[in-house]
Amino acid sequence: MAGYKLISFDKIPSTQTYALNLVACGDARDRTVIMAAAQSAGRGRYQRTWVSHHGNLYASFIYLCEERDPRLSYVVAVAVAETLISFGIHPKIKWPNDILIDGKKVCGILIEYAGRFVIVGIGINIKSNPTVAQYKTTKLDDYASVEKTELLNKLMKNLDKWRRTDFPLVRARWMDLATGLNKMVKYRGNTVELIGINENGALVLRDGSRYMLAYGDEISM
Repeated sequence: MAGYKLISFDKIPSTQTYALNLVACGDARDRTVIMAAAQSAGRGRYQRTWVSHHGNLYASFIYLCEERDPRLSYVVAVAVAETLISFGIHPKIKWPNDILIDGKKVCGILIEYAGRFVIVGIGINIKSNPTVAQYKTTKLDDYASVEKTELLNKLMKNLDKWRRTDFPLVRARWMDLATGLNKMVKYRGNTVELIGINENGALVLRDGSRYMLAYGDEISM
């Protein structure tokens, strides 16, 4: 498993919560993967429910991390997208944490920091896709034959590769794969144009002739 320690379950409430508990108990180790065939209480950003049926990939990756890095979300998104590309699929990245195919969500990413660790949660629809009122969803099976173990192995290798890659190269690849660039977004009550990201992982916005930087959840698309 590419030098990772794998902890696997048929079903648990949440791989992300399990990983956070490992950190809290002092049992977390670098390069550990928590994987479940299904989750009863999967969650995404803002504690939103992530519907987690059997047949899909639900995994949380634990890495040592001495400080928060806003660039990590772009690294992970590129790693996931490149993994799907290796199966002949053509994904796009939608800021901040979604992977889309034909405009439909196929993957969600959740990054949480705890102690000296960062936990990267990734959920990918392989065999089934939930019905969600807020957005359209899809599954990999509609586009390619994807076996879960192969998907996980390729994902781990791509996470390692892109975490080692200099950020200017990550940034360039993210810009190639991103959807929504040069479109209007909401920022602090104003409508501005999303230009891209800078070398520190900040979003670059334009309001007429004025350029601004934003981090985190300050914009909505």
